[in-house]
Amino acid sequence: MRSPAVATALVSASLLVLGAVPGGGRPLPARMADTGGGTQLITAVAAKAGSTTGTLTWWDLRDGQWVRAGSAKARFGANGLVEGASREQGTSTTPTGLYHLPYAFGIKAAPRGTTYKYRPVRETSWWCQDNDSRSYNRWSEPRAKDCRAAESEHLISYEKQYAHAMVIGFNYTEPVRGRGAGIFLHVNGSGATAGCVSVSADAMRRILRWAGPDDAPHIAIGTTSGRTAITRY
Repeated sequence: MRSPAVATALVSASLLVLGAVPGGGRPLPARMADTGGGTQLITAVAAKAGSTTGTLTWWDLRDGQWVRAGSAKARFGANGLVEGASREQGTSTTPTGLYHLPYAFGIKAAPRGTTYKYRPVRETSWWCQDNDSRSYNRWSEPRAKDCRAAESEHLISYEKQYAHAMVIGFNYTEPVRGRGAGIFLHVNGSGATAGCVSVSADAMRRILRWAGPDDAPHIAIGTTSGRTAITRY
């Protein structure tokens, strides 16, 4: 017969695998308003809107139940998180909401086993953040003539952060000028981000190997409660 301590440990381990909360609660994706319709989901959760750190978890939908596939510490914008629909460019805030993940990219080659669309970064690769450009919030290679270098990111210059990354579809499908551009899930830099979500290099590689193009993964970003609670998305 198992001791009470061992039994408790086994129950806790089971909850951890399923991503449930103590007390028989449902996994986080099951408590959300929307998960994007696919069978994979990434959740990035901060304790409150002013937080610059939190937890990123990736999930699989198996037989109708969400199961945690992995988890890592995450970093957010230097000025915390803000509702994506009202975000302003240049505020160093991470937009909350539910977003698709158009494609992955990186200065380094895709990790072995990656099946997600992966675009290599070259010397001529830029991300246009110029509000006056027709290429606003788009990869531009070479940099578009109407996209000023001072208002763009030369991707290869971010050797550590963009070793591996995924485009977060914030303000992407129909870009609103001034709302923000170049929001990615990428490798940690030296501290908080300028509005992206970042994780360790190891976690980023694990996510890329996990993500399935046919599973339509999305990312949900939010807080544990309040106006930007992740369960609202």
